[in-house]
Amino acid sequence: MTRSSVRQLSLIGTGLAAALALAACGGDSTSTTATSAAAAGASSAAAGGDKIAVSLITKDSTNAFFVAMQKGAKAAGEANGVDVTIASGKAEGDDDGQIKAIETAIATKQKGILITPMSTGVNDAIAKARAAGIYVIALDTPTDPPDAVDITFATDNREAGVLIGKYTAQKLDGKKAVIALLDIFDDKIVSVDYNRDQGFLEGMGIPVGDPKKNGDEAKTGKYTGGKGGDYEIVGNMATGANEEGGQKGLEQLLAKNPDINVVYTINEPTAAGAEQAMTAKGKKAEDYIMVSVDGGKDGVQAVGDGIIDATSQQYPLKMAELGVKAIKDVATGGAKPTVSEGLEFFNTGVTLIAKDPAEGVESKDVQYGLDNAWG
Repeated sequence: MTRSSVRQLSLIGTGLAAALALAACGGDSTSTTATSAAAAGASSAAAGGDKIAVSLITKDSTNAFFVAMQKGAKAAGEANGVDVTIASGKAEGDDDGQIKAIETAIATKQKGILITPMSTGVNDAIAKARAAGIYVIALDTPTDPPDAVDITFATDNREAGVLIGKYTAQKLDGKKAVIALLDIFDDKIVSVDYNRDQGFLEGMGIPVGDPKKNGDEAKTGKYTGGKGGDYEIVGNMATGANEEGGQKGLEQLLAKNPDINVVYTINEPTAAGAEQAMTAKGKKAEDYIMVSVDGGKDGVQAVGDGIIDATSQQYPLKMAELGVKAIKDVATGGAKPTVSEGLEFFNTGVTLIAKDPAEGVESKDVQYGLDNAWG
């Protein structure tokens, strides 16, 4: 497998991981088709009188991460006697698509909503759902503020960023870091976006400015992670968290500085596009360090093949399973879930996966990653 073959990551979203320690259970529809599906699902639940109706509203239905989450929610629904309706935005940034799906859940009197919130733009709709008595759980992306939902089940995205930052600093071995930062947005504030980006910089030992804002740190200076050394941030680019955006974003940064040797990517589809940009510039795998977050099966395999140097693995199936079960418990008079100690959400875990470990940075090998991968 060559670095260019990683481009398939953003296109492959089938399959369901068979086993996770506490998990194991992740449709596709645009926001338009999801609305009619929600109405049909809720009507059948109401008619039957027994099943609890829940909507899972993801950011899109093409990213392998969200496809896995959708399949996990469906499987968890079948296992727990919950009628799960799948809905989504059309793409990253489609607040309106998610708002319409929330409105449908309210109109059809569903018991719960699981949502990977697009941005603060959906907060008012979430508030209306909660006022209507719907229990709302955020998955993967904590809301801002955290209490906009009843609870969040998510990766500690700050820690995910810190892990790949520490790994990068150690692997640089004192060399100057010429850094490209490939984020999701430049016009929206989303916690998963700034937490991974800022966590990565913190892991490298680069002082950040506003911890909830990307791009305001000093563009040159010293990093203190690993052996320490000089750094230069070439820039931040919004990618939409997809392959095309990753390629175009890194192409623009390479035009500014062709000496980039560190590439931070918001997720593995973005890494797929970034790899194409580096290859087109004649860069070889040993010329740069590329790190990411996701830990899907194809992403972990890319680590094994030397395409991505390290990735922070997260567990969308676990998020979906826990979310479905929690809503059933609440709807049937059971206990409400609680956050992890010291956090504002329930932490579903994160593990650094690396083929070539970095001294002093805890990680698991590729086989562990494959055994626990989704997708």
